[in-house]
Amino acid sequence: MKETPPTTTTSPKAFGPPNARPYRQPEKTTTPAAKHAFWLSIEVVAIAVPLNTAFGIGMALVLERGRFWGKSALGVLVDLPFAISPIVVGLSLVLVYGQTGWFGDWLAEHGIQIIFSVPGIVLATAVVSLPFVVRETMPVLRELGIDAEQAAETLGASAWQTFWRITMPGIRWGVVYGVVLTTARALGEFGAVSIVSGRIEEQTQTLPLYVQDRFENFDITGAYTAAVVLMLLAMGTLVVMNLLTRRTQRRTET
Repeated sequence: MKETPPTTTTSPKAFGPPNARPYRQPEKTTTPAAKHAFWLSIEVVAIAVPLNTAFGIGMALVLERGRFWGKSALGVLVDLPFAISPIVVGLSLVLVYGQTGWFGDWLAEHGIQIIFSVPGIVLATAVVSLPFVVRETMPVLRELGIDAEQAAETLGASAWQTFWRITMPGIRWGVVYGVVLTTARALGEFGAVSIVSGRIEEQTQTLPLYVQDRFENFDITGAYTAAVVLMLLAMGTLVVMNLLTRRTQRRTET
């Protein structure tokens, strides 16, 4: 009597990395987790981009119009997110706002949670995309000059009136370019957000984090579908930027 060999089953995990997470069945992109990741990314962009726009315009005015000691050091500090890894930004935020961080005890006493929550994601995204509006606005300010602003001041206009009627119309296209670049950067941010978010599904998982989660769980369809959504959003921002560039060139030629 022949013995039958023992039957073995091969799971999809056998073809993946040895330390991979347990296999999960592929998910549709319309699942609650996917929808939450998409809308959380949109929410983060909707908060971080206006904050960076306001900060960028103000900082550009300070760096371009201001005359004070330490101006060069401030400019270097603004450009710091360009030079350091987003992972370092995330770890720095944990050091400052984490439970054992510099302000951790004070935040805990007042019931405020920054790390592993939406405010931490917004803060990390804002820091990483900080320099774009500043650096796109400063050259336009330099080219605009101060003659028109001085004339308005001589005619009795207040600083607020001068800004809205003279400065802002002159720098609006530079600001728009900065906003487009900031939006694209914020949508695709992964490194800093992965540190401060905790990657909690349906709570602090943005769309880039969702793509990684689906890929690590061998849901290739879900990962690529979410990646295509990210790509379409990024392409949309680039199309807007190109259209604005052409419009500016036409106005310059006429």
